[in-house]
Parts: sequence; structure tokens; C-alpha cells
Amino acid sequence: MPQNLKEKLKEKIQAWRPRTTKLLKEFGNTKLDEVTIEQCIGGMRDIKCLVTDISYLDPQEGIRFRGFTIPETIERLPKVPGGEMPYVEGLFYLLLTGDVPTAEDVNVVAEEFRKRSSVPKYVFDVLRAMPKDTHPMTMFATAVLCLQRESVFARRYNEGMNKMDYWDPMYEDALDLLAKLPEIGAYVYRMKYKNDKIIPSDPKLDFGGNFAHMMGIDKPYDDVSRLYFILHSDHESGNVSAHTGHLVASALSDLYYSISAMLDGLAGPLHGLANQEVLRWIMGVMQKMGNKTPTKEEMRKFVWDTLKSGQVIPGFGHAVLRKTDPRYAAQRDFCLKHIPDDPIFTYVSMLYEVVPPVLLEQGKAKNPWPNVDAQSGVIQWHYGVKEYDFYTVLFGIGRALGVSANLIWDRALGYALERPKSLTTAMLEEVAKKAGAKTTVGV
Repeated sequence: MPQNLKEKLKEKIQAWRPRTTKLLKEFGNTKLDEVTIEQCIGGMRDIKCLVTDISYLDPQEGIRFRGFTIPETIERLPKVPGGEMPYVEGLFYLLLTGDVPTAEDVNVVAEEFRKRSSVPKYVFDVLRAMPKDTHPMTMFATAVLCLQRESVFARRYNEGMNKMDYWDPMYEDALDLLAKLPEIGAYVYRMKYKNDKIIPSDPKLDFGGNFAHMMGIDKPYDDVSRLYFILHSDHESGNVSAHTGHLVASALSDLYYSISAMLDGLAGPLHGLANQEVLRWIMGVMQKMGNKTPTKEEMRKFVWDTLKSGQVIPGFGHAVLRKTDPRYAAQRDFCLKHIPDDPIFTYVSMLYEVVPPVLLEQGKAKNPWPNVDAQSGVIQWHYGVKEYDFYTVLFGIGRALGVSANLIWDRALGYALERPKSLTTAMLEEVAKKAGAKTTVGV
């Protein structure tokens, strides 16, 4: 009989807590980094001030889930029978515990999701009361917020509980919410874009397979969904969506408040909305070229003309990575196998060959390689999901997996309320003035 996931997690937490306690007690004043004025004004980029053991963004290897690269993660997690991709349930087990699950472990998580998956009717009533032209991310985040009335954490906190047990109701909220997200996401899609023809959930199917079923899209879209949710699940704690989730939860707001806020951050064009922006740009490129397949030289000229006009090539570059995003590579491999002749993929593939050398020649980009957004919208479009605005909902379902795992551990280790200190512009100018005076004296 495989160990219950919650019991397994409790063992992990009890073993981990002394490590955090020792670091705070014995090494709390140890310096990690120096902060510059540029970092202070420039969005706190690269300031080392967050902790997560769920994932790490390696500049050379890309995102590591509990130490495993994306290829290692896909290879080691149990696969869905009849499919190429792993169970999403298995990834959640890995994120939460740090252990690679067995097939039996995955079945235990899948069963937990099944018994918690029913969405209360009032959530659908709220969605139906919203104007039909409401953005799907607004609908999705609102549905999550509506579910806050179900929060186990909020109820138990109000009843009074030991802070060392906060992780327990956060765990319950996480599994309750994650189990419902595929149905909520698919419901928004079918209601808005498919004439309100809702497809009921099939409890016999796995997380990704059931989502594809409720979307009304045939195989291999079930594998597309599994891959998409896995690739987008977590990305350290510093990106907007993950950091927002941590920040809101640090006030002891329950998981529903935190995930809804996470989705609001994800909805920005500089974050989760980027995949639809890339696809829209590619479609524009195709139109300008008369929908014919260009030669590499024609594409190269187009890229140079775009850069010289002061525009950027969307989907290329990354704040941390210094090579092709492994999430892009995983989706490219899928396309090469399943949709090699897709006209949009043909353009994406040619951009993959042409853009990096041009950006290197231009000399401005630290990382000229494609990121995950350069590829993800292409697959969705091919399998019939042609509504750009919905793409970020897909991102949100995946990202909720990683952020939920993080928030459970935040409460388990007692991470504090986030409260950085602000300075005025005048204070920064005074620091700069003193620094300039020292430099002048040195000369």
C-alpha cells in the first residue's frame, strides 16, 4: 500500500524544519548579496531575497524541478497508459515531496483529485452572470476567488490553531482547488467560444486527459495538455505570478486569495500574456510575406528590418537563461514529431534558425535564444484552440501546481510576512552623490 501523500509530506516537513530554524538562529546575519540603485529602481532584478526548494532556474540547464531538468522530469515521471507524456499528478507529487513517484503514488494523487473535483454550482452561476466579452483570465481568477468560501485554512485559522500546523489546511485547500481547475478552465472556454456547449467531466481520466476531454479536442491534445501544464508549473519564486502568490500568502491569506492574485499577475503582457503576443506577431509576419514559406535569406532580412525599425523579436531572450529554453525545446520536439508540416510551425522553426545569429550580430541581446513563449501558442492553434485570450488560462492551470506546492511549504516552514523597505528618490540621489564624491577623491 503506497504511503498517503499527506503523511509523506508531513514527514518531509518535520525533517526540514530544523534546517530553516538553524539558518535563522545561527546564520541570520550572514550577507548574501549587495543591492545597487539599478536593482532598486529596476524591479529588484537578481536580488537574492527569496527561498524556494520546489524549483530553480539554472542559466544553462533551464528550470529544474526539485533538481531534475525538464528532460529528466519527463523521462522519470510515470507515463499515462497510451500516451507519451507523464501524469500531471506525478509532477505535483514530485514538486511537493521532492521524490519521484511510483505508479501507485500517482494513482493515490489522482484519486485525491477525483474525489475533490466537483465544482460548486454557484461558481458557474457567477461566471454566467459576467458579460460575455469578459476576458477569460478575469473569469478564471474570479472563479478561484469565489471558491474562497470553501477554504479549510480560513475556517481553521478562525477557530484557532497552532501555527506549526498551518501547512495542513493549506494542503487541503491546494488539493481541493487544483482538482477543480481543469473543469473551470474548460468551462470558461466552452461557454465563451463554443456556443455554451459544456462537456461534463470524465472522472476516469487523468488531470490532463480530462481537461482535453472537457475542451472537446481529440488525441494527442491530451498529451499536449499534460506537457503544457508540466512545463508551465513552476519557475522559481521571483517571476510575477509566483512572487505574487508568495506575497499574498505571507499575510496568511488563504490559498484561494493567493492563487487568484497569482492569476492576476500572470495576466500581464510582460508575463503570461506573452505567448499570445508572440503568436499574433508570427501571424503578422506570415501575412506580410503573403503566407508563403520564405527562404532563410528573406526571413533574415525581415528580422533585420524589424530590429532596425526599433521593434523587438518577441519570444526571444530571457532574463536568466543563457541558452535555448528547455521548455521551448520540449515543445519543439513534440511539433517535429506530430505537426512537422504545420505552416505556423514552419515559420517558428525558421525563426529558431535565423533569429539567434542575427541578435548575436546585433550585439545587444544577452540571450538571443528562444523562450517558452516562442513555441507554446503554435501547438494550441494547430489543435483548434485559436482564441488567443484563452492561452493564459492554460498557463494559469499549470502555474497553480507549482505555486500551490510552494505555499504549502511556506506555511510549513513559517516564512514571514514579506515587507521590504522603500527609499525615496532623494535618498537614492544622496547615496549616489556620496558614491560620486568617493570616486572623485580616488581619482
